Amino acid sequence: MSDNQPSEPNPFTTRRFIVAAVIVGVVLLCAVVLVVSSVIGGQAKPSANSSGAPTSTPTQTSVSATDRSTCGLPGFEKSGTLTQAPNSKWQLVGTVAAPTDPKGAGPGNVESSGFRSCFAHTTTGAVYAAANIIAMGSDSSLRHEVSDKLVVPGPGRDAALASAGSTSDTTVRYQIAGFRLLSYDGSHAKVDIAVNAATGQLVSFVESLEWNDGDWKVALDKTGNMPIPPSPLQSLGGYIPWSGA
Repeated sequence: MSDNQPSEPNPFTTRRFIVAAVIVGVVLLCAVVLVVSSVIGGQAKPSANSSGAPTSTPTQTSVSATDRSTCGLPGFEKSGTLTQAPNSKWQLVGTVAAPTDPKGAGPGNVESSGFRSCFAHTTTGAVYAAANIIAMGSDSSLRHEVSDKLVVPGPGRDAALASAGSTSDTTVRYQIAGFRLLSYDGSHAKVDIAVNAATGQLVSFVESLEWNDGDWKVALDKTGNMPIPPSPLQSLGGYIPWSGA
């Protein structure tokens, strides 16, 4: 017997989803709401945190003023990669466990509002920055501050700020499940964070980061969109498992 009912639209191609996803401070709130209501389902929950020190192949050089973090965190890597999860401590940010290493990878600054900034100019610092930005998306009160302070200045940041008050404040629960460091050259980094919703459904968020004014910040296109749209995952294959939940 055939099913003639119209198929549900792909939530990852809708304007609502894309606009919500690129507003960095609230990216996860809107994204996960749409993901868990989509036809994607049945994924098993990923494994828990992988322990052990990160394996990297950094190239270090002398540190100039522009290469130093705003809060003086140590380290500078001009290139490198990560093949194991950092051995991290985790703190709750909104509803999401975020990695924290205040004297190493960061965040070096944690404000009373919960806003977190200042990450090391290293491969691990870039991954920590991406994960903490994802975690701050679970707290709608941080929406404007994240868009203002952790997005690269330009038309993309202006578009994100203009849209910061137009998305839902609905709270959903999700956790970081893993990551991939796709590229890193000291000036730019591309970090793919896998997010696990309460239902076990997985979504990939690729953050394009730029070292700007002493910190890692998210780069958006001129219209305020993420260069690589979020996408569903069937498993954590290819990702390094990493979670504090």
